[in-house]
Amino acid sequence: MKVAYSPCPNDTFVFHALAHGLVPGAPDLDVTFADVDVTNTSAATGEYDLVKVSYAALPWLLDSYRLLPCGGALGRGCGPLVVTRPGVTPRTVAVPGDRTTAYLLFRLWAQTEYQITVVPFHEIMPGVAAGKWDAGLVIHEARFTYQEHGLVALADLGEWWEGETGLPIPLGAILAHRDRVDPERAAEWVRASVRHAWAYPAASQDYVMAHAQELSPDVAAQHIDLYVNEFTEDLGEEGYAAIEALLGRASAAGLIPECSVR
Repeated sequence: MKVAYSPCPNDTFVFHALAHGLVPGAPDLDVTFADVDVTNTSAATGEYDLVKVSYAALPWLLDSYRLLPCGGALGRGCGPLVVTRPGVTPRTVAVPGDRTTAYLLFRLWAQTEYQITVVPFHEIMPGVAAGKWDAGLVIHEARFTYQEHGLVALADLGEWWEGETGLPIPLGAILAHRDRVDPERAAEWVRASVRHAWAYPAASQDYVMAHAQELSPDVAAQHIDLYVNEFTEDLGEEGYAAIEALLGRASAAGLIPECSVR
């Protein structure tokens, strides 16, 4: 089964058991590691059987894929940050992809027109620190490391979203290809992999750190604790409500096409 997910600690933690043949009855995986802005684009070609994408990309993908109720990233206190140098009034902003949830949230939040540049995620904080852009939209482990670049947080978009809606923030989704994967079986495999990761956290440590892009073990552990939660095991009604609120608001604002996730 061709699978694509990011090298971020939450994804490698979640998929460790499935990728290593530790889930009974699951097929062998052919894994591609790619940042979510890459998988958002490649999923549109139907390249993968199972793929991690941004919730913001769903309107362009649900004709070919079904949303799984597990394995993704959705929670509280885990939203994207807008970071900048101290004392700067931002006019230019670097973002990690035009169909990322982070950028969709930014567009819902922004009251000002900004000059936007799409760049690889790992270039954003160094580029903002060097003055290449006034601000950057960052995700994942950057919540724990932006101060190391001398940057300050201008806005926490997850905090803004929770204040606006009272709902958790949907970030990354797991999709199964409609023509090639039974979504119920795939959900069972992914959920079993999540539960194995929780039951044996040390088992995945080498796999996580091998792909953690030079993060320290402490930061990787913080990353996992924040992004792997009850919604990773099952979206539940609150999770689906959060997804529908995000996509519904964005559609009403004319930012994305309408879509149904159930």
